[in-house]
Amino acid sequence: MRDVVSALGINGVSPGAFGRTVIPNSSGRVIRVVSPVNGEELGQVAAADDAAYERVISDATEAFREWRKVPAPERGDLVRKIAGALRDSKQKLGRLVSAEVGKILSEGEGEIQEAIDIADFAVGLSRQLYGKTMHSERRSHRMYEQWHPLGAVGVITAFNFPAAVWAWNAMIAAVCGDVVVWKPSELAPLTAVAVNSICREAAKGSGFEAVFSLVVGEGPQLGQRLAADVRIPCVSATGSCRMGRSVAKAVAERLGRCILELGGNNATIVMPDADLKLVVAGVLFGAVGTAGQRCTTIRRALVHESVVGEFIERLSAAYKQVRIGNPLEKGTLMGPLIHAQAVESFRSAVARVPLEGGEVVCGGKVLSGMPSPLYVEPTIVKAKPGMPLLQEETFAPILYVVPVKDLAEAVELNNNVPQGLSSSIFTRSMQSMETFLSAAGSDCGIANVNMGTSGAEIGGAFGGEKETGGGRESGSDSWKQYMRRQTCCINYGDDLPLAQGVVFS
Repeated sequence: MRDVVSALGINGVSPGAFGRTVIPNSSGRVIRVVSPVNGEELGQVAAADDAAYERVISDATEAFREWRKVPAPERGDLVRKIAGALRDSKQKLGRLVSAEVGKILSEGEGEIQEAIDIADFAVGLSRQLYGKTMHSERRSHRMYEQWHPLGAVGVITAFNFPAAVWAWNAMIAAVCGDVVVWKPSELAPLTAVAVNSICREAAKGSGFEAVFSLVVGEGPQLGQRLAADVRIPCVSATGSCRMGRSVAKAVAERLGRCILELGGNNATIVMPDADLKLVVAGVLFGAVGTAGQRCTTIRRALVHESVVGEFIERLSAAYKQVRIGNPLEKGTLMGPLIHAQAVESFRSAVARVPLEGGEVVCGGKVLSGMPSPLYVEPTIVKAKPGMPLLQEETFAPILYVVPVKDLAEAVELNNNVPQGLSSSIFTRSMQSMETFLSAAGSDCGIANVNMGTSGAEIGGAFGGEKETGGGRESGSDSWKQYMRRQTCCINYGDDLPLAQGVVFS
């Protein structure tokens, strides 16, 4: 599988291979990147020490001094070049994503396409960073607001989307005039090295190579350092709720700005009038895609009691047809979990099911005879509303099916978890749909109708509420998080009236 890495020219990281993208430290400490697909070592990436970190931050902040002066459409032109380069390398990068994190090839290439899409979006956005004009209460005065770049934006990403989530932040931040310092998951640094190198190559000769920077490290220390660094006015972090609390605390202590996209214990509601063929297709991808390791994975199916039996029967039949194996092979629908701890979490959750009054009706086993010990069966559990497991997010393909009496009970259960990322409903009823989408309906940041909870498009803002963190990334007006607002007032008259009729003379 090393050919996947060497095809991108990143086989063997050396000090000069990527300019300053990856900087070996003085101790020579490296991170071994092992594929979950078959346990093969894909390569090694140098971990940043203190000197390397300081050099990256120094270069980035210095680049910002000039980058913020570049007209936004010109900044968009660099992002346009990056989009073109990503297009040229889409298949190779997609294979790298699959090899490094175990996604099937279609999902690996789809992730790179998502990075391309957000880059295209950002190019258009570079001519649409609008402010507002307001009417002043004073004669011969004009008021308006404008938006300026923040500075260096720290982006901390998780293994499950090693390119797309970074792109959501980086492409938008770059056209806003910010520079980006990327701290990828130590489980997927090769994708980060390859993508960041493409960005720096696109900027080569412009003097703005350091607009896109990368620091790689093991464990939480590097992320904590980034979060506490006063030179990073905004930190966008994707990961667990536990990690998010740590980042939020460090950023808040210095009164910085945080964008958090954390856990998602997502539910889909199935009403009695739903098209079950559509439901099964939507739930299959939503619960099994990326081996259940998406933040938007369907964890809970809240199914009307009149159709729950048929739903389980149909979905179980579909699960038994899922081909599990090497994600780079055609026809595979589910690859491995990311590491041994993930398998242990899967095993532990399945063992708890009968103890909490549930029943495993499909799957539930760790598979033997596979290319690595990280392959499991997608699992369906008949669950009861009070099971503690329903409150937790196990990052594995386990779907809890809970029967409900009506829409009111389904909405209550949907909302009755600490997380609040994504949600969906399957129904033909406009009344049910609008109730679900109303202020008294789903409390999540994303609410879908007649589709699963996964597969967000880049045009909308992505993020959730409660323990999901409240941040928003990607489309809509998420760009405002990467800029500072400035309200301006101009007096073009010959006297100096004060607001609110105050007289001071």
